[in-house]
This record gives sequence, C-alpha cells and structure tokens, in this order.
Amino acid sequence: MAEVPDALFADADAEARWRDRFTAARVSLPRWAHDAPDRNLYLSNSSGVWEVYAWDRATGTHRQVTDRPNGTSYAAIGPDGEHIWWFADSDGDEFGSWVHEPFAGRPTTDEPRPAVPGSVPGYPAGIEIGRSVNAVGVSNDDGTSVFVSRAGGEAKVVYHDEHDGGVAALSRDETLLTIEHSEHGDNRHPALRVLSVADGSTVAEKWDGKGKGLDAVGFSPVDGDQRLLVLHERHGREELLIWDVAADTETEISLDLPGEVTADWYPDGSAIVVMHTHEARNTLHRYDIATGTLTTLDTPNGTIGAAAVRPDGTVEYAWSNAAQPPVVRAQYPDGTERVLLEPPGHKAPPSVELMDVYVPVADFGQVHALYARPAHAPDGPLPTIFTLHGGPHSADEDRFSAYRAVWLDAGFAVVHVNYRGSTGYGSAWRDAIEGRPGLTELEDVAAVHAWAVDKGLSDPAKCLVNGASWGGYLALLALGTQPSLWAAGIAGVPVADYLAAYADEMEPLRAFDRALFGGSPDEVHDRYVECSPITYVDQVRAPVLVVAGENDPRCPIRQIDNYLDRLAVRHASYEVYRYDAGHGSLVVAETIKQMAIEVHFARRALDLH
Repeated sequence: MAEVPDALFADADAEARWRDRFTAARVSLPRWAHDAPDRNLYLSNSSGVWEVYAWDRATGTHRQVTDRPNGTSYAAIGPDGEHIWWFADSDGDEFGSWVHEPFAGRPTTDEPRPAVPGSVPGYPAGIEIGRSVNAVGVSNDDGTSVFVSRAGGEAKVVYHDEHDGGVAALSRDETLLTIEHSEHGDNRHPALRVLSVADGSTVAEKWDGKGKGLDAVGFSPVDGDQRLLVLHERHGREELLIWDVAADTETEISLDLPGEVTADWYPDGSAIVVMHTHEARNTLHRYDIATGTLTTLDTPNGTIGAAAVRPDGTVEYAWSNAAQPPVVRAQYPDGTERVLLEPPGHKAPPSVELMDVYVPVADFGQVHALYARPAHAPDGPLPTIFTLHGGPHSADEDRFSAYRAVWLDAGFAVVHVNYRGSTGYGSAWRDAIEGRPGLTELEDVAAVHAWAVDKGLSDPAKCLVNGASWGGYLALLALGTQPSLWAAGIAGVPVADYLAAYADEMEPLRAFDRALFGGSPDEVHDRYVECSPITYVDQVRAPVLVVAGENDPRCPIRQIDNYLDRLAVRHASYEVYRYDAGHGSLVVAETIKQMAIEVHFARRALDLH
C-alpha cells in the first residue's frame, strides 16, 4: 500500500500554500435559464466536494443544491428556471438517471424526482430541456437510446442503435431534435441526424465521410429559427458552419485564425462568440453573421475554459493562466470588465508561468510542449516530472493547476507534452495515433525527454513519468517500453491490461477503442496486445505507484489488479492506493490525500530529501 505522509514540507508556510491551492473555493461558468436569465446554476467545491449550486441573480442568493458523498458533476437548468436537473449516479460510477428539483429547493424530507419518467438508467449521453419537450440520451451495453417526454409525461424512445451516440441539440420551437451518432462505426468522427420530435422520423442527415466528424453546437436561440451551428473538420481542423435545416442549406464560416475554434450563439441569433485555440491558449471573438466581420474581444493571455453571452450582450467567461488561479469574468457591451463570481473563503496562492517548447518529431513536424521550473531553482538539471494529459483527445494548456504547482514547490521541473493525439493542432495530429495508440504518443514524449536532457534542464537519472486516465495508461506503457528513460512512474486510474479493460469498460469507451484501434479485440487482437502495458510488465524496472478508483467504469479495477499481480509475482517495486469512487474524485480532501501520496512516493523513489 502507498504511504500517506503527515506533511510534504517541513516549512509550515510551504505546507499551507500547496494545500490552500486545493482548498480554495472555485466555481464553474454559470449557466442560466433561457427565459429566466436571473436563475443560474454552477458547480463549486465550496463545501469541500464538487456539487451543484443555484444562484438567483435578482436577489443575490446562492443555494447548494446537491450534497452527496462523492459529489455531482452533471447538471442542467430548464428554460423557465423552475427546476434544476442533475445526474444521480452511485459512488462516482457514472451510471444512473436524471432527477430534478425546484429551483428554490425542496423539503428536506422529499427526494428529488425522476426528471424523465419512463427512461432507463445508464451512462449519460446528452440532455436537452425545453419548455414542454425534454430529451435525454442513455448509453449502456445495449447501445444508445434517446428518450423524449412531453410536459412531464411518460418518455418514449425516438431513437435506438447499438452504436454510440447521443442527444446534441433541440430547436427553440422544440420541433427538431439533433442527435450525434456513429452508425458508420466510428464514434470519434460522428455524423448528425435531425429527427422530428412529433414522431421520431428523420428530417435531415449530414455526414462528411470517413475521418471527418461533425459536432452540433446548438440551434439558434430564436423562436422559429432552425439554423444549427456545427463544428466540422473538412479542411484538416475544427471549423464552423451554419446549417439551415429548414432550407437544407449550409454556410461554412471561414476565419483567418490559426489553430481551431468552437463557438456559441449570441442571444438574438445575429452573431456567434468564437473561442479560438492556438498553441495551448485561447482568444475570444465576435463574428457577425450578416457582414462576416470578426472582432477580437480584449481578454487576458491564458486559457478560457468556457464562454457564453447574456441576453444584454455581456460575455461571461471562465479564465486562468499557469500563474494565476481561475476566475469567472464578465465583459460588458461598453467594454468594461470585472470579476463576476467570487467564491467565499481564501484565494489560491499563485504559481509560475509556463514556457513553450517545440521539438522536432521525425516525419511528423514538431511536438509542442510546456515547461516550468520552480521559482527559485538553481541553474542546471533538475528532477523532472513529465506529466501526460488524459483523453487522449485533450491537451495541456496555459491554465492554472494546483497539481502542477505542488511539484514545482517540491523542487521538480514540470513538462507537459501535447503528443500526437492531442486536440488543438489539427485533425491529422489528433488522428495520427489511429492503429497504434500509446506507442505513437510515447515517441513524442521520448523526443521531448531527449530535448530536456540535452538542454541541461532535466537530470536524466531523475525523470519521472506521470499521468491519469489515458495519461496513466501512457505512464505504464512508458515504464515497460522505455525503461532506460524513467526513474519512477505514477499512473492514476490507468488502462493497464487493454484486453481486460475492453471487456469491463462502459460501452461508449469500447466504441472509442474500436475506432482508435481499427476494430475490436476479436478483430485486431494482436494490436491490442502490442499497445497494452501488461505486455511489457516484465520490462518495468522503476518503482511504480498506481492510484485506482474502486468504481471506475472507464478504467475498471480488475484490469489494474491484473497488472499489479504481474508486478507482485516479479517482486517488483510498486505501491498502490485505492479509493472508493470512480474515475477520479470530486472530494477535495481525497484529492489532497492522493497528491501527498504521489509527491511522497516520488521523493522516495528518486532518493530526494
């Protein structure tokens, strides 16, 4: 079992500083009711657990809606603002059903009511709440089902298929429902289908073909307007188009911006707010649809996690950078700006900035990495943690991370690698891992490792590989396939035995794996074996720490136990920490405990004092 230290730092101020970063209250970007915009919901860790909160802007009152041992992460609010919906799973296993309760609260003796009577439990696959029509997607081992209910009545199935999919968008007049589906066999590149809410019949279809996905952002918020904002990748990166479903016409939006974009509507449907991603940072823009004019909004350098436009034109967005803790900001139509939502309690101490690194990769351009050194580190090589993001279709960005800051405080340099498979660098970069996942990413990690050592920034004898989820998978795979590079490894909620993981994981992830590997284990068995960490477990020489959730539906516990059993047979040096939740924890105290275990393990494994 992993050791839990009493403290990480002998200095009391240093010990308080790293814990304060985790315990400081944070809030997500508020979402409001379309017809009652003073009624809002957001997520916050103010109670010590991430839960759902209601905020009445008219009165300035805030109310904690949920209070569950392992927290709550999925929530929505109806257009009239009368009810808050949240997803009730068990112990963080992500399997459950939607419930709702009045915005003002319910008597403590009452339980929240089923939000869509007649639907079945499963994994959440999208939700759209209308004035009189509600639609939810449910995923389970039978595939995907979409349920529609009217005025609180019994739900009926309007779509079912064995492939992965889900609810994507409901038109404002509630006559059209868009679903994303992968009936063509590739849920990484979905297609769109528009259904009639009245009878479930197909109104329109859109698919761009193999390797080119479509994602529905949302219908216009204007009554009677059936334009659908869509993300496409016809030109090698994510871009925007507007599909007028009623007229069956579309208009691609060509923007002179590098990188990739996503967007949302302005309330009157005349413009969209564009969030642009380029090299791990974001900018915001307003695009006027009639004139094609793109205007840049004045936002600080860093990462914008989400943005939305209020009925009065105010743009609200969640922002942070590597040095500064996250805040929710509001930019008003007159150009003034302020912090919108200040959570109670102490503020998170700042950290240090990230530096950009570009390292050539043979036959594939260059990999972008982000690098940080402790604020007062001496010159010369340092112990270095290479922390690999999950996904794999995600990216490390210039955002605040209490996790990164602890490692820096502990004297480690930190390197983030946006390996092939990461988003934000175009479709070819994201899809380059198809057919050989894991091993492809590690070629990029090795290139960045060589750069850090060659530049004299990293001590080659004290490099540690670390990650969670897909990053945990990569960490275990690296320890077995690149044993000479790593002095230790930490794997949080990893894939460790891919064949067993596929058998036990939630169905949407099986569909993802089939698309990524080019088939199921029955079809491409050797490929799964080649890319599985357990295949190389006998080559692992460095100490290993594995952190695992007992109720994890994404990286289930059995396949992790298989890997650990193989280490045990060899009497290899490893430690394990298991916690009673799912794919990560929403409990702040649990997160702090895991963080302390990781740093304590790393210091002992690398013989640091």
